[in-house]
Amino acid sequence: MTPKNYLYEMIRSELTWVVGDEYVQANEADNLGHSIDYYWVPECWHDRGERPTPPDLVVYPGNTQEVAAILKIANTHKIPVTPWGGGSGSQGGALPVYGGIVLDMKRMNKVIEIDPVTMCVTAEAGINAQHLEWEVEKAGFSTMHLPASISCATLGGFIAHRGTGVLSTKYGKIEDMIMSLEVVTPTGEIINTLPVPRHASGPSLTELFLGSEGTLGVVTKAVMKIHPIPAARKFHAYLFETMHDAMVAGSQLMISRMRPAVIRLYDEASTARIIKRVLNIDRKGAYLVFGFDGPEKIVDLEMEEACKICEKTSKEDLGTEAGQSWWKNRYKFFYPPYMFQLPQAFGTLDTVATFANIENVYWAMKNVVKENFPQAAFIGHFSHWYDWGCMLYARFIIEEPPQDPNEAVALYNRIWDMAIRAAIREGGVINEHHGVGLKLGRIMRDLYGPAFNVLESLKKVLDPNNIMNPGKMGFPGKGV
Repeated sequence: MTPKNYLYEMIRSELTWVVGDEYVQANEADNLGHSIDYYWVPECWHDRGERPTPPDLVVYPGNTQEVAAILKIANTHKIPVTPWGGGSGSQGGALPVYGGIVLDMKRMNKVIEIDPVTMCVTAEAGINAQHLEWEVEKAGFSTMHLPASISCATLGGFIAHRGTGVLSTKYGKIEDMIMSLEVVTPTGEIINTLPVPRHASGPSLTELFLGSEGTLGVVTKAVMKIHPIPAARKFHAYLFETMHDAMVAGSQLMISRMRPAVIRLYDEASTARIIKRVLNIDRKGAYLVFGFDGPEKIVDLEMEEACKICEKTSKEDLGTEAGQSWWKNRYKFFYPPYMFQLPQAFGTLDTVATFANIENVYWAMKNVVKENFPQAAFIGHFSHWYDWGCMLYARFIIEEPPQDPNEAVALYNRIWDMAIRAAIREGGVINEHHGVGLKLGRIMRDLYGPAFNVLESLKKVLDPNNIMNPGKMGFPGKGV
C-alpha cells in the first residue's frame, strides 16, 4: 500500500467514525451520480465516453454536529469538500472538480418547526423542496417558492444559488424568504445568523452566505417565511405584435405598483417554438401571461386593471383559458419532450437588468449569438419581474454540435463568454438565479472589477485552506 492509499484509508476511517460505515461511500454508482449535474458539459462528456471527475468519497451527514466534524477532518488534511443537494444545478456548482469529499446533505431532511404565529418554517437544508412544500401545506400554508426544479432540488441548493420560484414577482426570491441560517464554517464552527432579517446590528451574515454556493461554509438549517394559501389565483394572457410592445405592458404592470404573482413574456421566437408546442397556441407575436392571487375581490380588481393596461398595446386578447393553461402546464417547459436535450447543445443565458436596460441587454445577447454563431438559434422569455426590472431567460440551441466533446465544449464556452459579456456591457449581470458555479466563474472579476478583491478576502478569512468547493464562483482552485 502506497503512502497515499494509506492516508486515504486513515481519513476514511476518521469519517466512518463520525457518520458510520454505510454513510461513507466510494462505489461506482455514488461516484458517477455525484460527478454529473444538470450542467451541459459533464452530460456531454459522459454521453460521448469521457469520464467526469469523481469524488474520492461521498459522505452523508445526519446532523449539524456531523457536518462540523467532517469539515474539521477535511480542514486538517486540506481535502476539498463539495456540498451536494439535489444535483439539479445547471452551472456545475456541485461538481467535485478536484475530487475530495462530496458532502451529500439529503439525510438532513427534517421539518423542525412550523410557526403559525410568525408564519415561518424551520427546516434542515437537505430537505427536498416538494416535501417541504407538502409539509407546510398540511399546516394550511405555502412556501410560495415553486420553481421548476421543486421535485428534485433541496432547500440548501436554493439558498446556495439564490434560487427563484414561479411566484417570485409577488413573493420574492429565496433571499427574500429566508429569515436566518445555521451554518458550519470551513473550520468546523457552528454559527447562527441573527433571528430576524431586518435589523441595524451590523452587516447581515445571512446575506453573506446566501448565494455563496458552498464556498464559504455549509448551510445546515434555515428559517423560511411561509404564507397563507390564497383564496383565489387567476391568470390572463395576451398576444402582442412584438416583444417591445409586450415589454411596455409588462413594465407598466410593475411600475403601477400592482402586485402580480406572475408575469411571463415570451419573445416572438419563443412563442413560435415553445408556446406552440406546450400550450398549443399557434400565433405570430409575443405571448404575455400574468396572474394574481389573494382574496377574490382584490384579485378580480387587479386583473381588471391589468387587462386595461395590456389592451392599450396588445394584438389579441387570448383570455383566461390561455392564461390558466400556462399555469397548469408551467413545469412542462423544463422537462422532456419539451425541454432541449442531448445530442443538442443548449444553454440558458439568464441575466437580470433594470427596465431602462433590459431590452438593450436582450438585443445585445441576441445579436452577438446571431452574428458570431449562425449554427445557433436564440430564443428568450422574460420572467421574475420586479418593480425595477426583470430577468431575461435567454437560450441558445445548437441542433448539431461538434461530435468531439472538447470541440463541443469549446464552442459552448465561446457562446457563453460573448453573450454574457455583451449583457454586462449593457447593464446586465452574470446570472439571476442559477448561480455562478464552475461555468461562469471566469467572468466574475469582469463583473465586479476591483470589488471582487473584497469577496476573495472574505473567502481567505473564512476558508484559510481553501477546502470549500474550490474553483467555483471565480475563487482559486485547489492548491492555488
